[in-house]
Amino acid sequence: MKSLVAGFIFLLFTMGQGVYAQEPMRLPVDRAPLVIITDSGKISYNVEVAKTPEENEAGLMYRADFPSDRAMLFVFPGIRIVTMWMANTPLPLDMVFLDDKGIIVSIAENAVPYSTKIVSSHVAAAFTIELNAGEVRKNDIKIGQKVVHPAICGECKVD
Repeated sequence: MKSLVAGFIFLLFTMGQGVYAQEPMRLPVDRAPLVIITDSGKISYNVEVAKTPEENEAGLMYRADFPSDRAMLFVFPGIRIVTMWMANTPLPLDMVFLDDKGIIVSIAENAVPYSTKIVSSHVAAAFTIELNAGEVRKNDIKIGQKVVHPAICGECKVD
């Protein structure tokens, strides 16, 4: 009888783990770097590209680590006001919003981990880049600067 009760408790415990222990999505690092052209030079990031609605929805949720040389690029269908949030995201992030030509049109710094508050581009955007919090300030990333990556501009080259 003890083993039956112990087995039942074990079964309940392991069944509940799927509800709470969500596995983070990890996209492959793209072969081409994402390059931000700033006033003081070019900043290059290894980038994970989220292209599907499912990838865009998952983003960096449940990720406890994100290397400082890494970015996540979200590709959206068309250009519109983009809204993001930090639900289930344990890392503080900077969000950089781009128009359809790769020009930075809006920036949200230090988005709060786990927050369900909407982070908006406030202007029409076609792409969002998520970086570790502090990257925008550290690298002097500003509205009006250009971002280059094949997912943004096809066969474009960094000048």
